[in-house]
Amino acid sequence: MATLTRFKDPPQFQGIQEMLSLLKKRPEEELQCLEMTTKRKIIGRLVPCRCFRGEEEIISVLDYSHCSLQQVPKEVFNFERTLEELYLDANQIEDLPKQLFSCQALRKLSMPDNDLSSLPTTIASLVNLKELDISKNGIQEFPENIKCCKCLTIIEASVNPISKLPDGFTQLPNLNQLYLNDAFLEYLPANFGRLSKLRILELRENHLKTLPKSMSKLTQLERLDLGNNEFTDLPEGLEQIQNLKELWMDNNSLQVLPGSTGKLKQLIYLDMSKNRIETIDMEISGCEAIEDLLLSSNLLQHLPDSIGLLKKMTTLKVDDNQLIVLPNAIGNLSLLEEFDCSCNELETLPPTIGYLHNLRTLAVDENFLTELPRELLEMLNNIKAK
Repeated sequence: MATLTRFKDPPQFQGIQEMLSLLKKRPEEELQCLEMTTKRKIIGRLVPCRCFRGEEEIISVLDYSHCSLQQVPKEVFNFERTLEELYLDANQIEDLPKQLFSCQALRKLSMPDNDLSSLPTTIASLVNLKELDISKNGIQEFPENIKCCKCLTIIEASVNPISKLPDGFTQLPNLNQLYLNDAFLEYLPANFGRLSKLRILELRENHLKTLPKSMSKLTQLERLDLGNNEFTDLPEGLEQIQNLKELWMDNNSLQVLPGSTGKLKQLIYLDMSKNRIETIDMEISGCEAIEDLLLSSNLLQHLPDSIGLLKKMTTLKVDDNQLIVLPNAIGNLSLLEEFDCSCNELETLPPTIGYLHNLRTLAVDENFLTELPRELLEMLNNIKAK
């Protein structure tokens, strides 16, 4: 049965005995949706309503998570006028009944980790829906009329065999978070840029090779995760997303970190690890706000001197490359706290590395070093060296 019920104007109880006493006085049919498996759940997750003078209770939240359900409980529909949040996480539900979509007040529908194979077209009736979580199901596509859910702000649909998005998906004007990791997407709709309020877009572990040009219109986008796809080049127009703060492009097949990346002035976090990058353009210095730069497991033989201009950097990882030498400009990264250059072909370290007074972790193992710079040895009391 439901394990979370919220009511309008709850009274303040001094203890569990008073609450249970009140519950015993209520009609049996009112208690059906309030059954709990333990007293702990009653205390922590149930707030009873004010039942005096015949005041009608208003139930807005129901939680049936982890209940081994095979269908949506019929009791839910008793509250179709007032229900705002419904949690059906981790059950074995295969279908959504039509009556569920009569819950016009529903703002959040959460049912990850079920056995759904599709979303019915009747979802268009949920015109007030703001949050939808259908991750970890077997859903293959969104219905075209998902566009009718104009209030949607968050969609979590990761871990589903979704191979494409309908054009109607791009007509969700308030969508600001979209999670579609671990799906089968090969492309996005050409007019994807219409989702102009997107702030977070996660598309990790798909089969994407390109992005539509309209992506440049996502001017509010702050986080973009394209890790573990099939990109061979940095997507065209990406540099125009000026508010971008976090970018994951790891586990692709990129060969170059182009100068256009330097136009991302707000970028704080950049993960380009596990690609085939051989060169980094000098204009990387344009990423003046960057704090974390991850370039592990590539084919780099050298780093540009301009890397020393990234004065806000605190983490730099260039391990598992083919670096022969490090630029003296490394010493200009005065805020650097973690530097990993292990598993390369370095024979020496620049003496300027001793200028990194904030360095706390330095990994230089699996190189060809025979000695460490004197300047570095003087700092060993502040560094955890490997």
